[in-house]
Amino acid sequence: MPANALPQGVLSVHALPSDHHDGPWDHILVPPGTKERLLSTALLTMRHGQRLATLPGLPHGLVVLAGPPGTGKTTLARGLAQATARALAPHGATTYAEVDPHAFPSEMLGESQRAVTRLMTDTVPELAARRPHTMVLVDEVESLAVRRSAASFETNPVDVHRATDALLAGIDHVAARHPGVLFVTTTNFPEAIDEAFLSRADLVLHVPLPDEETVGAILRASLCELAGVWPGLRPLAEDGALHGKLAARCAGWNGRRVRKLVLAALAQRLDVALDPALLTANDLLAAVEAA
Repeated sequence: MPANALPQGVLSVHALPSDHHDGPWDHILVPPGTKERLLSTALLTMRHGQRLATLPGLPHGLVVLAGPPGTGKTTLARGLAQATARALAPHGATTYAEVDPHAFPSEMLGESQRAVTRLMTDTVPELAARRPHTMVLVDEVESLAVRRSAASFETNPVDVHRATDALLAGIDHVAARHPGVLFVTTTNFPEAIDEAFLSRADLVLHVPLPDEETVGAILRASLCELAGVWPGLRPLAEDGALHGKLAARCAGWNGRRVRKLVLAALAQRLDVALDPALLTANDLLAAVEAA
């Protein structure tokens, strides 16, 4: 759908599964069990939400991925959409939409509330009517679900409260009338999210900084990708001792920064930049020291 035809705040809408969306789920490296728990939650809600809605403890179809920047929360969410759609394909296609929360705040009193209400009572139900399954990604959800108890008077707390109220009411509305819809939200600052929003989440999953073993796996995967283009780099991609040495020096780094390390190593020397096949272990070690 053309961008200018999308409703306010909706960045994109896709029909899944689609080969174009393959990749993120397999490539993202997270602690063991993370993907399984996410996928199970998504499948339970999107496949059986209608039946679960008749039971006590109404599911809200809400997942919160929380953690430091660069830990792959958005990539994980996008990969989840494709993985879920593939698993549900025998029962019908999936509509996947991404929402920009920064499109809703307004300086006009009450406009933020009205915009959020339109999203939750008009736009999302319209998307849900298109296909049997629906997933909606909301990045940086703290921009919408502002913690009302900490709202500053300088940021018009009346409108902040109203917008958050509208979001909470909208989550309840969609859960009651469209129980197969799943909202997947991400945040770098869970402490900034309203408590009532978090209490509605069926799953709050913390995505931590990678440990040393995971950092080594990320480096190995990045070097393997390079070796797929420049086969001469295969020895570097298979050098576990080198990966361990590098990982030990990358303590506290997020996954994005670890992947950027390989790019930085390629730019250490002009001849390597011209011919990446010349990359050496010393280039990688020098890139860590220079970081």
